[in-house]
Amino acid sequence: MQREIEIKFRVKDLRELGRALRAAKFRLVTPRTHEMNTLYDLPGGVLRARKQLLRLRKYGSTWTLTHKSGGKSGRHSSRVELETGVADGNKMDAILRGLGYAPSFRYEKFRAEWTDGKGQVVVDETPIGNFCEVEGPPRWIDATAKKLGVEAEAYITKNYATLFTDWQQETKTSAEEMTFTAVKQ
Repeated sequence: MQREIEIKFRVKDLRELGRALRAAKFRLVTPRTHEMNTLYDLPGGVLRARKQLLRLRKYGSTWTLTHKSGGKSGRHSSRVELETGVADGNKMDAILRGLGYAPSFRYEKFRAEWTDGKGQVVVDETPIGNFCEVEGPPRWIDATAKKLGVEAEAYITKNYATLFTDWQQETKTSAEEMTFTAVKQ
């Protein structure tokens, strides 16, 4: 089983972060690309109660189905992550619905992917602010964060659904999903 180990942090200045990534010898792998994510759950929030996630993602023209489980949070977020490519996202949605799953949350962002060959850094422009995710071995994550000027106190281990819930409470918004259209209203 592959574990996803990562941290997020808030990004104040996207250009400054890009300069810091290049200075740290990262190379851009995927330029800014639109991403739409739909989380699915069973009636009564069975997966959420088990701290599991089932996600169908469209990144550019590529579809991926992901299951995450076994979450641990310390200084880094760590979960078992299983992913597979999907040829037709609309058919996969129909299959999930046919099995009794229903969309429980949608979120979108623009994502750019960077690497130094040892781990991955992604820069996410979301409707609730800009974030950077650093994913790889724990020591590499800490060393990379330090190169980018990020202290451990700034690490975020929450997922986007939880960050959105926090944002909803802070802003008293009526938005039900983390999409650019819903958040603008």
